[in-house]
Amino acid sequence: HFLQPSQEGNQRELGSNIFMPCFVGTKETAFIYAVTSAGLVHSVTRSCSAGNMTECSCDMSLRHGGSASEGWHWGGCSDDIHYGMSFSRKFLDVPLKNITGKSGSGLVAMNLHNNEAGRQAVAKLMSVDCRCHGVSGSCAVKTCWKTMSSFEKIGRFLKDRYENSIQISDRLKKKLRRKEKSQRKIPIGKEDLLYVNKSPNYCVEDLKLGIPGTQGRECNRTSQGPDGCNLLCCGRGYNTHVVRHVERCECKFVWCCYVRCRRCETMTDVHTCK
Repeated sequence: HFLQPSQEGNQRELGSNIFMPCFVGTKETAFIYAVTSAGLVHSVTRSCSAGNMTECSCDMSLRHGGSASEGWHWGGCSDDIHYGMSFSRKFLDVPLKNITGKSGSGLVAMNLHNNEAGRQAVAKLMSVDCRCHGVSGSCAVKTCWKTMSSFEKIGRFLKDRYENSIQISDRLKKKLRRKEKSQRKIPIGKEDLLYVNKSPNYCVEDLKLGIPGTQGRECNRTSQGPDGCNLLCCGRGYNTHVVRHVERCECKFVWCCYVRCRRCETMTDVHTCK
């Protein structure tokens, strides 16, 4: 949320600079790699299930499974994420693996891990949906199929991983390892997001790094979330000013033939970061 600039021009500039050296290896790029990879799996798999691609379709391996004695069986069109995950690996991972050079090998391994973490999030959040069949609405028999979670849910999962991401050593030996020596015996999970470099200060404007800062950003005084003044203003406080809105209201159709409206004015408090 700190990255969101206040003006459209800055937004375009920031979008083009998000992978500048200052951002490489940070928690933010870890999240971007993971959510991009997850989004590709999600989009391709949805297209497969919808029949929009000739290379894939539903998960046919589940067609004849299930437990008739327990009153349910697989049916419908289960989302087959295997093709989506394979496509994501070829599209996103292969170009990274083609990068050579000792100086970038650690970052490449980290980015490959974060790509896979995004794909694993989609697989982990797969759920089973069922439809009941029976007389008078009873559920004597159920037809079930596997489906992906909404991308919003996947995004929240990855956001939680972002907030609990793990800093790793920038010196790649046989495998990725935690930066803290006391924690190196704790294994790194496939779903963990990894970063090497600490994030820059997004609160203060830095034109060289493409950071717009949060001064002048509109915030929500009553919110405790990322849009709240306490967090977004980075402890600097906020200014309050009154904005007058004038609009047409209580419009009625008058026979014949025009619309008559009142002119309404409302006063709204707007809070902006100092």
